[in-house]
Amino acid sequence: MPGMRRRTFMRLFAGAATLPAAWPLVARAQQPAMPVIGFLDSGSAAANTRKVAAFRQGLAEAGYVEGRNVAIEYRWANAQFEQLRSMADDLVRRQAAVIVAAAAGNSGLAAKAATSTIPIVIATGVDPVKFGLVASLNRPGGNITGLTYMANELSAKRLDLLHGLVPRGTTVAYLASNQQFEAEQENTSALRAAAAALGQQLVVLECRSDNDMEAALAALVQRRVGALIVGLFPLACNNRHRILEATAKHKIPAIYPDVSFAHDGGLMSYAAGRAIFRKVAVDYVGRILKGANPADLPIQRPTTFEFVINLKAAKALDLDVPPTLLATADEVIE
Repeated sequence: MPGMRRRTFMRLFAGAATLPAAWPLVARAQQPAMPVIGFLDSGSAAANTRKVAAFRQGLAEAGYVEGRNVAIEYRWANAQFEQLRSMADDLVRRQAAVIVAAAAGNSGLAAKAATSTIPIVIATGVDPVKFGLVASLNRPGGNITGLTYMANELSAKRLDLLHGLVPRGTTVAYLASNQQFEAEQENTSALRAAAAALGQQLVVLECRSDNDMEAALAALVQRRVGALIVGLFPLACNNRHRILEATAKHKIPAIYPDVSFAHDGGLMSYAAGRAIFRKVAVDYVGRILKGANPADLPIQRPTTFEFVINLKAAKALDLDVPPTLLATADEVIE
């Protein structure tokens, strides 16, 4: 998921009013009996149902059930990144006990710009140190902690898995987010290097809007690409069914960034997994609601990832999945 160049992004919030130093005491005095969790995401509610389900599951394991002893205020930006700051401000006004900044790195930056006192739990694909969210992974300091998975490493792994199934594909397309974002530039550069090492050419199809998505899907056919890697960004998730229809119609083998694609008929998916948001709830939100200081909770990197293969989709594409590849799958859809 993309993160805006830190210095550019933070300039958007220059001059923003800061909360008074006495806020922690005021917040404790004014907190409602039922704590409020703010959930800030750059994507859409429809594209993230599994993520939310995993988060609620984790909360339940930590002893919190939505509507019973905790409330959740969801804010979905629907890829309109400029709305994130006002949404974060609104969660501060609603006296959220903790804010979960999910998906793109700019969700975390927006939350950070809105408050320096309310605990923020991130779940992001950018490097939180490089993008100015925390001082270090082991000692984040301040009010921010959470989980990070390095998106460029996942993209390179997706290419490797796709190559294992379609080794003869010399031209691979990458459906990518807005290349003005520094994190997305780094992700694309890493993928180009990985493709070159495999003797493949990478065609980057940039999507900044729904109109770009339509043009990119048409380009898959025009450029006669042999395979496709779909990046993890809100527009791709929001247009999941359009992408799946196009790859099925034109018989283009593809690997996707979320298990939802594979469950809905896509060939393969490789992702940090829904377990991340269960972990966000159990290891961070639940502990913070019980009094833990976010500065004392190191930022973790997930060690397990979900690789899903859809054999029905493989058959429709006339592909034989090697037994060695099947053996590495966490889930095989028959």
